[in-house]
Amino acid sequence: MNKAVPAVLYKYRRFDARTIELLCADRLYYADPDTFNDPLDCQPCVEADCDVATLERTVYELVRRRVEGEMRMGARTVKYRGPKTISHIEKHSREEAQQTIDRLRYNATDPDLSDDPPGPHAYVLASTIENELLRQYNKGILSLATRHDCPLMWSHYGDQHRGLCIGYSVPEEARTQLHEVLYGGNRNVKASDVAAMLAGDEQARVAVDEAVLLRKAPDWRYENEWRVLGTRGAEDSTLEMVEIVFGMRCGSTVMHTVASALKGREKPVELFEMHEVRGTFELQRSEVNVDELSVYYPRRALSAFEGFEFLDPEGDESSA
Repeated sequence: MNKAVPAVLYKYRRFDARTIELLCADRLYYADPDTFNDPLDCQPCVEADCDVATLERTVYELVRRRVEGEMRMGARTVKYRGPKTISHIEKHSREEAQQTIDRLRYNATDPDLSDDPPGPHAYVLASTIENELLRQYNKGILSLATRHDCPLMWSHYGDQHRGLCIGYSVPEEARTQLHEVLYGGNRNVKASDVAAMLAGDEQARVAVDEAVLLRKAPDWRYENEWRVLGTRGAEDSTLEMVEIVFGMRCGSTVMHTVASALKGREKPVELFEMHEVRGTFELQRSEVNVDELSVYYPRRALSAFEGFEFLDPEGDESSA
């Protein structure tokens, strides 16, 4: 992390079934990077900055670890844990890694490949490292913002102000999970850093993590994004939900629904709604009057008509 974690971080969302689940069950949703609106996000480009022998060792180790991990998971599923199983997994993962190296050596002889630096062999090896990194970094990402009053964030992620913004404080024990997104630079990952990471170099691992998961184009700087990495899908929250801010176009029925859903929560959540600052482009928030919403909702539409049942429509002057 480059600076202190903000006291409260915000998640802009549209109001839908998933949002209700996250609010009521106090969960966080870690999204698949493939679903991000920026197709360049979490898409590294491996730079072949080392010799072919090092590139081959890196490919070999990435493939071996991936295959071994996949096979171990499969063995656990069918409850095979004996020494023969482990020996088979290790043997098969080494064989598949070596087959990959042999295949890439053959592919590098393709006459259609360019001889420009770093050369065809280094090129196919770097491309394979790139693909293996993407398969290895199959993490989900929770994206959070530092502001609740950013007009662009409300437009892009808050359903054009029809949605809401969830504010989370960060418990001390969860602060190490927060990573600040870096804007600018490039998407390049040095193959030498990947090789060092596989050898246990922690500094190299941080560099690779940042390049793969935490770097975005400078145009996205307005988001001031922080990220939490986790297993893809919904998980119990490691953050503390402390406030909800409703957009300017968010309906009062949505506000009532959320207020009712959170009523009686062990730790209360503050509710706010956004307003314009008259004559400016700025936004400000005010506290939601939950009691006022409760007076009007839930309502029954037919009750308004039933109050007039005693009147004779033919004798009502207003019907003449």
